[in-house]
This record gives sequence, C-alpha cells and structure tokens, in this order.
Amino acid sequence: MKPYKILKHQNPKPFILIPHQRSLFSALSSSTSDRSQSPSCEISPDVLVESARSSQWHFIKHLSPNLDSSLISTVLFNLHKTPELALQFTSHVEFHRLDIKTRCLAIAVASRLPSPKPTLNLLKRTVSSDIAGVAVVFDELALARERLGISTTILFDLLIKACCEMKRVDEGLECFYMMKDKGFIPKIETCNALLSTFLKLNRTESAWVLYAEMFKMRIKSSVYTFNIMINVLCKEGKLKKAKDFIGFMENLRVNPNVVTYNTIIHAYCSRGRVEGARFILNAMRSKGIQPDSYSYSSLISGMCKDKRLEEASEMFEKMKEMGLVPSAVTYNILIDGYCNEGDLGKAFRYRDEMVEQGISPTVSTYNMLVHALFMECKMDEADDLVKEMEEKGLAPDQITYSILINGYSRCGNVKKAFSFHDEMLTKGIQPTRITYTSLIYALSKRNRMTEADNLFEKIMKKGVAVDVIMFNALIDGHCANGNMERAFSLLKEMDKLNVPPDDVTYNTLMQGHCREGRVEEARELLDEMKRRGIKPDHVSYNTLISGYSRRGDMKDALRVRDEMLSTGFNPTLLTYNALIQGFCHNQEGDIAEELLKEMISKGITPDDSTYLSLIDGMGNIDQSVESCNSC
Repeated sequence: MKPYKILKHQNPKPFILIPHQRSLFSALSSSTSDRSQSPSCEISPDVLVESARSSQWHFIKHLSPNLDSSLISTVLFNLHKTPELALQFTSHVEFHRLDIKTRCLAIAVASRLPSPKPTLNLLKRTVSSDIAGVAVVFDELALARERLGISTTILFDLLIKACCEMKRVDEGLECFYMMKDKGFIPKIETCNALLSTFLKLNRTESAWVLYAEMFKMRIKSSVYTFNIMINVLCKEGKLKKAKDFIGFMENLRVNPNVVTYNTIIHAYCSRGRVEGARFILNAMRSKGIQPDSYSYSSLISGMCKDKRLEEASEMFEKMKEMGLVPSAVTYNILIDGYCNEGDLGKAFRYRDEMVEQGISPTVSTYNMLVHALFMECKMDEADDLVKEMEEKGLAPDQITYSILINGYSRCGNVKKAFSFHDEMLTKGIQPTRITYTSLIYALSKRNRMTEADNLFEKIMKKGVAVDVIMFNALIDGHCANGNMERAFSLLKEMDKLNVPPDDVTYNTLMQGHCREGRVEEARELLDEMKRRGIKPDHVSYNTLISGYSRRGDMKDALRVRDEMLSTGFNPTLLTYNALIQGFCHNQEGDIAEELLKEMISKGITPDDSTYLSLIDGMGNIDQSVESCNSC
C-alpha cells in the first residue's frame, strides 16, 4: 500500500489525503475543470465518508453545491453510528439546500447524540423554513427512524418540543395527536412543554383540553405538570380551586414542592389577598416545606401594593432572620413601594443596604429612584443618579430614557427632553409610544403646536401604533391654544385609525368649547359621548356646570347638577365653586350662602376660590344697593 501523502497548505496544521480508487483531490480537479459534468455522479459515497472521517471538510464544503440529496443521504446513513461525525458532515453540505427526506434523515442521525440541542436546532431550522408542513416532517422522521432502527420516540418528542420553543404550539399539538394515532405515548416532559407554552400564551382552555387528553392516555403527571396546571388555575383567577388542587396531587401520591405553594402565594398577593397568602404560607410550613426567598418576596410585594409598608419591612426583617438572602428583586420591591409613597429617605436607605450586602443595584433600581426624584421635581438629583448609574457600568435602557424625557417634559424643559430623545436614538434605543406622548405633551404645554403636529406625523410614518393617550395629549394642546378645528380633525382621525376616544377625549373637547363660551356645543358633545357608549364622569358634568355658571345661565347649571346626581355622581368642590361663583355673579348671594352651608354639611371643605367668589359677590351686592340709593 502506498504511504499517506501529506500536503503542505497555508494553514500550518497539515491535513491528510487518504488514497482511494478515485481520490477526492482528483474529483475536485475534475469538478473545477469541467463544470458541465456532474461530479456527484462520479464521487462515490465511500470517498465522502472517508473524507469526513479524515476531517477534510474544506473539500466537502467546496463540493457541497454539486452534491445531490441522494448521495448525501447515503453518506449520512453510512455515518449514523458516529453521529458526531454525521452532524459535522451535515454542517458542511449546506443543510438549507437539502430536501425534506435528507433533512429528516440527518435529524434522525443527530438524535443519537447525548445532547438533544443539535437535533432541536435542526428541527427548528426545518420547521421554520416551511419546506413542508409539520405533518410531512413527522412522517419523514418516522421513515428515517425505521430506516435507522431507532426504537425510542425521541424524534417525535423533540419535534413537539421544537414547535413549543418556536411558539408554534398548534403544530406541536398536531404532532401530539399523530403520536397518539400511531400508538406512541409522548414523554411527560413533552406534555409539560406543550402545557407550559399554552400557559405562556394565555391559552388556558387549550391547556385543560390537553391535560384531559393526557389523563385519558394515562400519562402520569409529574410535580412539574401539577405546578403548571395550578398556575393555569391561578391565571384564570380560580384561587380556591388552585389551593384544592394540592389535595388532588397528594391523592395521586405526588408531593407538592416549594414551587407549588409559591405559585399560589404569588397569585393571592397579585390579587391583593395577602391574608390568604399568609394562610398558604402556614399550610406550606405545616407540610414540612420551608418557604424560600420567593415566598417572602411575593408577600412583601403584596403588602407594598396594599400600602402596608411597615408590615412589608417587618416581613423583610423576618426573612433575613431566617437566614434567607434577599435578592435585588426583593430590595427593588421595597424601594418601589417607598418611592410610590413618596418616602425617598427610606427608599434610598434600602438602596444603600443592598450595596452594603454586596448586591448590586440594577437598572430597575435606578429607574424607580430617578422616577421618584422627578415626581418631586428634584431634577439635579435625578441627573446625578443617572451619572452614578453610568459610572457603575449600567447603561440606561428604554425605560430610563422614557422617565427622563417624561420628567423633563412635565417640568417644561423641552430642550432637555429632546436631547435625551436624540441620545437614545444615537444609542440605537427605539423610543416607545410613552416617550413620544411625553414629547407631544411638552410641546403642547409650551404652545409649540406646529412642532407637536410635525412630531405626530413622523411617529405615524414610523409605524408606531398611536393610542388614545397620545391623541388626548395632542387634542388637549390644540384645545388649550384655541384651535378647535384641528382638535376635532384629530377626533375624526382617531375614528379612521380605529382608536376609540374615551371620556378624557370628550372632556377635553368640552372644556375647549366652554372656554370659548360655546356651552351648547359642549352639551352636544356630552350627548354624543352617551351615544358612543362612553359614560360621562364628574369632570364632564363639572365642565358644563362651570360653563353655564360663567355665562350666568344658572337654571341650566342646576339642571346639569341634578342630572349629575341622578347618574350617581356626588357634587365635588369644583361643582360647588362653579355654582357659588355663578350665583354671586348674578347677585344671588342668598342662594350662594345656602350652597356654602350645603357643601359644608356634606363634608366638603371650602377653599380660597369659594370664599373669594363669596367676597366678590358681596361687593357686587353693595355696589347694586349704592346704585339704587342714588336713584
């Protein structure tokens, strides 16, 4: 036998060319010299197999465009006992060019590997390519499985899992039923993947249908299965049934774990039922299952949402006493709670404590604190915090920029707001709808309506889905600036874009009309609201009462007040102030005094506006008396 011939190459690592009846080198030469002939007809599978075994991938890759599926299929079959080698071969012959049969054979060979990841990757590439429907893929995998003598159902289980990971759960379910038709029982892990995907997609009804099918097929549920179904019940708001499901588990001799109880605790806390969550926590302990950090974090979160911050802090201390280490998430819950209550001192103390404990504040931590500082108009401190965040290597995210833009917009610093908008674009961070709404609001408050309209047009061209809040900000700006024509054109545009107006939209338009003394038109808008199925609120009625009162039409103002009462809305301070001002302006001080007594009896405290109206009314009465005496 001739010795192996070692060829030198630019790459310092040598490659070995194995001699054969027809070497790959000669095949390559013929293929490059005469493209009219098909090299795949001249290259035998054995040549390719030997080349793969000697790792001569550069030759295989060079020839791959000229290798037909039949030849590749034969090579894959010959390499099936060395699946690692077969997978490498697959990666060098342009998998995307293979027909469905060859792809499925490659997938079947890869399924022999210890790790399922390569098989899942090939399956996802095949399904996403839409080369064939999932039913065809299933059938071809079945044929490849028989050809290779694979006895397990791993191929079908992995196909279902691939569909789930791609959120193509209906195709995964189709494969589930195809397995059932062939008499194959899917693994419980496969069923869990389907159930979990239905849960993530909020398709709880589909999850129950599948669960019932599993029960019929006598597929034994694991604790993970039960945890998913308890989560489904919680998502449906059926908390009692979720709690009772634990007993069902135990009857089937499946012991609940900490995740089981945490799922229910979290659901109770999310719905503000903290005491119910405490009951579950105690039941959990009685079963010998110790609560973990997640259990306590859920309770702390529930208490913070319920504004029970002292209890939340006590629970936090108890958690630490038990040796449980709080996470950044737990600290963020408390920081958010105290920020929402305006107690920035306590919020920053928790931030400092987490740093002392060696827990790095997250972008969310800084976002909450920056937002709280803006709410108190502490812009300089907010800027310093953003700088600190960046110094610590944390990059501001979409939420950070939205907070900064919104904060400066509310404070009237349009220039700073737009500078942050430009900065986020430079960094490749796309503004959100909320970001754009803040900018429109800022421009509107500065009477820069042309710029606000231009920005709105740019937003529309970018394909951003505009909502009622953005429209309301723009309508409010035009109404405040007296451009009612443009405000109503925006209302028509809302209808064209199928963005339903709300009570704020109509209240804003009504206020615009009333500012111009066109109260009848405002009244017509109230009726239009009702026709659209939008329920007027106390702002709607107060707007009309104020409009009629300013014009001195007190009978109409009282008529609206009575209508307001009949719909279940009690008069507010604004209602009484508008009426008192109107009667005082009409020199009917006695009625104004009666209204003052009425509002006090209802527990409404008069403000400066109330008394100024009364004083002004008294002055008008004195002037009238003096005029009459002089006559």
